[in-house]
Amino acid sequence: MRILLLNQTFYPDVAATAQQLGDLARELQSHGHEVTVVASRRAYDSPGTLFPKQENWHGIQIYRVASTGFGKGAKWKRAVDFASFLLTCFFRLLFLKRQEVVIALTSPPLISVLGALMTRIWGARFIYWVMDFNPDEAIAAGWLRAGSPAAKFLDRLSRFSLNSAHYVVALDRFMRERILAKGIASERVVVIPPWSHDDQVRFDSVARAEFRKQHGWEDKFVVMYSGNHSPCHPLDTLLQAALRLGGNASPPAASSAPSQRIHFAFIGGGSEFRKVQAFAREHRLKNITCLPYQPLDHLSGSLSSADLQVVVMGDPFVGLVHPCKIYNLLRLGLPILYLGPAVSHITDLYQNPAAHSLPPLHRFAHGDVEGVLALLERLSVSTSAARTDGAGAGLAAFQSQASCLQRFLTLLS
Repeated sequence: MRILLLNQTFYPDVAATAQQLGDLARELQSHGHEVTVVASRRAYDSPGTLFPKQENWHGIQIYRVASTGFGKGAKWKRAVDFASFLLTCFFRLLFLKRQEVVIALTSPPLISVLGALMTRIWGARFIYWVMDFNPDEAIAAGWLRAGSPAAKFLDRLSRFSLNSAHYVVALDRFMRERILAKGIASERVVVIPPWSHDDQVRFDSVARAEFRKQHGWEDKFVVMYSGNHSPCHPLDTLLQAALRLGGNASPPAASSAPSQRIHFAFIGGGSEFRKVQAFAREHRLKNITCLPYQPLDHLSGSLSSADLQVVVMGDPFVGLVHPCKIYNLLRLGLPILYLGPAVSHITDLYQNPAAHSLPPLHRFAHGDVEGVLALLERLSVSTSAARTDGAGAGLAAFQSQASCLQRFLTLLS
C-alpha cells in the first residue's frame, strides 16, 4: 500500500512530532508498505539548518520542500514561514504519484487541509492525526479572538479536515471529546496516545554521571524541564521558584545548604526558550542552565541526569495539546513535578490500575510557588535520584510503543 505522511518535521529533526512520525514510518515500512514523507527542509527550532532535499531513510522516501526561515521572533514571521511551507508542499504533492492513504499531522496548523484535498484528488483514504487541536488552541492562547473572521475561517478549514477523515486520531479522551463536539461521528474518532521511545530511553546511571559532570551538576539537585517551551506550557511558576532560590534578594530559606544545591535545567527549544534565557540573564541567575534539544541517542543521558523532572500544561489547554514527554519520563522512574490542572491526561495516567509502579507525581497549580519551593526543599535533602524501579513495566501495562503502533496499523485494514 502506498502511504503518504505529511508534517513539517521529520527525521533527522528532534521535534517530538518528527520522532513520533519517524517511528510510525519505520513500522509501516517494515510491514511492506511503500512510505513517502513530505516535510520541510528547515529544522523546526533552527531555521538556518537545512536538511537534504531528498533522501531515502530505511527504505522511506523523504521529500523536503523549501520555505522561508524568519523564525519565531514574531507572529507574522511564523505565519509567513507556515504559509510558504504549505504552498511549496502543495506544489510538491501535485507531482507525486497517486497515494492510497494519507496521514497528516498538525504542524504547521491545518496542514491537514492539504491531506484532505489530496485524498479527494487521488480517491485515497485520509487519517488525521491530531497532535495539536487548532484553531481552538490558538483561541485558548489568545493568538486568535473567538468569533473573529479569521477564527471562523480557520474553524471551517479544521472542520473540513475532520469531516474528510476516515479516521481522526486523538491523543487522549479530552481531545476526543473536543473533536466529537465538532459533530464528528464517534466511530471515526480513535484515541492513540503518543508513545515512549522504548528502545532508546531508559535510566542510564553511567550517562547520568557523565552528563552531570559535563555541566558541573555533580553536587546539585537538578530540576529539569526538557522539551518544547511553548506558551501552552507556562513556566512562570518554575522560573519564580528559581528566582526565589537564586536571586540577589533571596529569602532566608534560600540560604540553607539544601536550597543552594537546587539547580534548574531548561533543555529544548520553542518560542518561549529565549524568554527563559532572557529571564536568567536579567536576574543574573546562576542556578539556571539552558541547553538546546538533545539528540535522541543522547536523550537517556540528559533525562537521567535530573533528580526531578517537570511536566507543564496550561489550564485552558486540556484536550488541545498533549505533552508527550510524560511517557519517556515515566520510563525513567524519576519523581515528576506536574504544574497544571487537576484533571488532564497526566493525572489520568495515575488512575490506571498499573499506576502503583509509576514514579511519584507531585502536582501543583500554576502560581503555587510556595508549594513548589516546599517540595524542592524536601526532595533536595536526598543526595541522589530517588527512582522507582519497574516503572517501565508498569507503563507497558497500558501504553507502549509496540501497542500504540499496532493500533495505528489496524486503521489501515
